[in-house]
Amino acid sequence: MTNSEVKKPTHSPWIVLITVMVGTLLIGLDRTVVNLGLPGMISDFNITVSAAGWIATAYIISNAVFVPVFGKLGDKLGNRIIYLWSFVAFVIISVFAGLSWNLSSMIFFRVLQGLVGAAVYPTAMALIAKTFKDPQQRTQALGLWSASFAVSAVLGPLIGGPLIDNLSWRWLFYINLPVGIIGIFMTLWYLPHDKPVDKKSGFDYKGASVLAIALTSLVLVLEKGRDWGWVSWESVIFYVLVAIALTVFYFIEKRAKDPIVDLKLFSNRIYSNILLLSFITFGGMMGAMFLLPVFAQTYLGFNATETGFLFIPMALSMFVAAPLGGYLSRKIPLKYLVSIGMAISAFGIYLFSGLDVKTTALDLIIPLIVFALGMGLGMAPMTAAATNSVPANEVGVSSALLNLVRNIAGAVGIAFFSTVLSNIIESNVLQLGQDAIINTTNPQVIQTVSALIILKAQVMAYGDVFVIASCVMAVGVIVALFLRQPKMQAEHTKEELPTTTIIH
Repeated sequence: MTNSEVKKPTHSPWIVLITVMVGTLLIGLDRTVVNLGLPGMISDFNITVSAAGWIATAYIISNAVFVPVFGKLGDKLGNRIIYLWSFVAFVIISVFAGLSWNLSSMIFFRVLQGLVGAAVYPTAMALIAKTFKDPQQRTQALGLWSASFAVSAVLGPLIGGPLIDNLSWRWLFYINLPVGIIGIFMTLWYLPHDKPVDKKSGFDYKGASVLAIALTSLVLVLEKGRDWGWVSWESVIFYVLVAIALTVFYFIEKRAKDPIVDLKLFSNRIYSNILLLSFITFGGMMGAMFLLPVFAQTYLGFNATETGFLFIPMALSMFVAAPLGGYLSRKIPLKYLVSIGMAISAFGIYLFSGLDVKTTALDLIIPLIVFALGMGLGMAPMTAAATNSVPANEVGVSSALLNLVRNIAGAVGIAFFSTVLSNIIESNVLQLGQDAIINTTNPQVIQTVSALIILKAQVMAYGDVFVIASCVMAVGVIVALFLRQPKMQAEHTKEELPTTTIIH
């Protein structure tokens, strides 16, 4: 049977969702879990901490650069074939990354991992949008998929901690082989063969190249700006590169017959508002969630594995809330449901403002659950609205752009809140030092008091940062109120979304 023939799928669309979630979780975990293995790599490769930072940076840059490329290729060649071969390549490259013998080889394989892994997010989202014909089911499915996207970012310590403690950092890569083989077989068996929806010939190489320069410069300065200094000459050079590249990109895309990113997407009020809202929420989430494990391990004495267990209730809560958000989208207008979800998330982050050295595991778990419930409620209708608001032939590109914005938002959030934390700590040290009165000249007492001042300044700073993070999320509450309801096109699904055929 050919792909052009219409056949009723023999598998439930939900198994398609589960299949692409395997890939989403695997790729997402590999983005964050490798950071846990950096101390071991530093020792084995005999490198500095600064040099080891490029292992993570290389992956992030490569991944960001190629997400838009694969989003476009998925529309041109079919999403299943792009998803399958990128997944196969990712698993193979993971094994080679685990066998790395020095820093150069590790960075090389991480670049390749980021490249092929970039294909998974946009193609997975497009496959879900094409497979679920019913708009309400599509909303629930995309919500669950988005939940797995978010959960993968916080489960690194849970997965990586035991692997490193009991085996070695190399198993952070080797573990991708058995999981990946399962995912590959599921892909071959369950994923539908979809037809290309972009009938135009050619590929926008100029636009892709200039966009790659812009994204590489942006991610690089976000990753290294803290070390260089945000106003250092190195950072300024990359700011200028980003501005120039984006300007050139705009004029190239404006004239291109088949642009890699259709600029008309930004004139779509629903889609552009969702991009803005995604940037705000993921920036706040990633920035806050990046700092929480640091606090737990530095000031509460948790190890990596114990920290990972803190996030299990959060993951479960998000997976419960995502389908609930899909269901409620039938009853509650989009803007109110998303706004309520963002408000709950903002409140969950605000609950961390009382962190101190007496904080218990339960004190961390409860806010995480509240935060996850809000994210799950708002994420499902918001992600579905992004696909429902664009033409079928641009689902892949729009999915890629949405995921790119989320990735960039995460990098911005981590850079922003890390810098804010450092600045608040410095301010707190000065303030506490001015208020402290030491009635002794004993150097040991002075040294002890100074250490306690620094410790208190650091702990206090975390609470302040989470207050700021909750305010950032609260901005999302307001932005969500400007969302418009996309037209539910259930009656025209066959014309808008390509038919899919399950072929064994």
